[in-house]
Amino acid sequence: MSPPGTLRLAVIGSGPAGMYAVEHLLAEPDIQPSIDIFERLFTPYGLVRAGVAPDHQKIKGVTRTFEPLLHDPRVRLFANVDYGRDITLDDLRSHYHAIVFAAGAQSDRHMGIPGENLPGSLPATAFVAWYNGHPDFCTLQIDLQAEAAVVVGMGNVAIDVARILALTPDELRRTDMPDYAIEALEASRIREIHVLGRRGPAQAAFTTPELKELTMLQGAALQIRPEEAELDSLSAALVERSPDRTLARKVQLIQEIAANPVPSRPRIIHLRFCLAPLELLPGASGTVAAVRCARTRLVPTPAGGLAAELTGDEETLPAGLVLRSVGYRGRPLPGLPFDDRLGIVPNTAGRIADPAGRPLPGLYVTGWLKRGPTGVIGTNKPDAAETVHCLLEDAAGGRLPAPVDPCPAAIPALLQARGVRYLTCADWQRIDELEREAGAREGRPRVKFTSLTAALAALAASPTTASPPAQGD
Repeated sequence: MSPPGTLRLAVIGSGPAGMYAVEHLLAEPDIQPSIDIFERLFTPYGLVRAGVAPDHQKIKGVTRTFEPLLHDPRVRLFANVDYGRDITLDDLRSHYHAIVFAAGAQSDRHMGIPGENLPGSLPATAFVAWYNGHPDFCTLQIDLQAEAAVVVGMGNVAIDVARILALTPDELRRTDMPDYAIEALEASRIREIHVLGRRGPAQAAFTTPELKELTMLQGAALQIRPEEAELDSLSAALVERSPDRTLARKVQLIQEIAANPVPSRPRIIHLRFCLAPLELLPGASGTVAAVRCARTRLVPTPAGGLAAELTGDEETLPAGLVLRSVGYRGRPLPGLPFDDRLGIVPNTAGRIADPAGRPLPGLYVTGWLKRGPTGVIGTNKPDAAETVHCLLEDAAGGRLPAPVDPCPAAIPALLQARGVRYLTCADWQRIDELEREAGAREGRPRVKFTSLTAALAALAASPTTASPPAQGD
């Protein structure tokens, strides 16, 4: 049994949102937390591992903050455990005082235009997961044999995707990208990459550092049309009155790039503003072959913003690959309410609420499922702090339901009885070591395992792992 006064807590998801919640809970001096983290994949850290660009190793370094949390004696990791399949809400309520859901936003938004579902058109989220070795996407077939690609969107993910398509073999082989993706990208015939934004430079969501990276690629030139870099009067006024001076610097950099074209290189990235996709056009084989686009102009909205309005000026861009990067979207979780319009779990400051707005005792949410897919990795830290604050208030006020069976041994027994081959922190530590060792032999950060089968085989061959017997693989 748990010691008297222990607060048994479950965290669903081990990405930044979940790990920051764990960090805040462990730092709280007024409680005795016993925390179990449940992760659907066989490795932790969510989008840090499977979403951050493989050439952005500095950003991935945030896991150095998370790693000690997994080794804290008050924390257990249960990886390869799928909430809703391997363990249910009723299970969790039976064994924990509170559950924090931090499962993220796992699907993408659609453009809503004809031809969007043609072969050769896919969400950037899938492409990102593919080149990061996500187990669900490593067998995805992506045709890189056309000469042109179109990326729809102006956020950092769109810029990441364009950059990855433009990397040289030397640049690719300095990353932790899996071999199958490196080999496919090395054989790519794509020479032109068009990145489309419906609005202008002042509305582009990418950051200045992301833009600068596109100017420093070994084998690709960034091109921006001078006329598209100029601001309309409404956008110029917006930049002028914005308290965010980084916006003015970003616009200035865009205009400098447009005014100073670089010498030709094997690949070209075209950053296009005020150009909206209208339709994806098929070729003779039925796969996507071109994108019909329209110029836009910016007009004021009643809310005080600027919206893109189509003009009659059209342009068609050849493209054998189209990647839409117009946002992530949350998906419902079994047993929880869901706001389909906003793509979030309804909540008040992290307390999950029923359709009438009343808090559901012991249920909390953090991260993208709480606020929507906004912000960067660090945004999850104050977001998690708010949720944890509510949980602690409820604990202090006696508002957390008492679990029927808080015994820590009940969870491993339940999973083993169901044939779930979960992985522990010790298993992850050995996987991490093996990946890094393989990477060191090739001068790379790591060589990832991209399947549970491969990871389990490696663990079975390692004498240092201590985990339950393999079941139900």
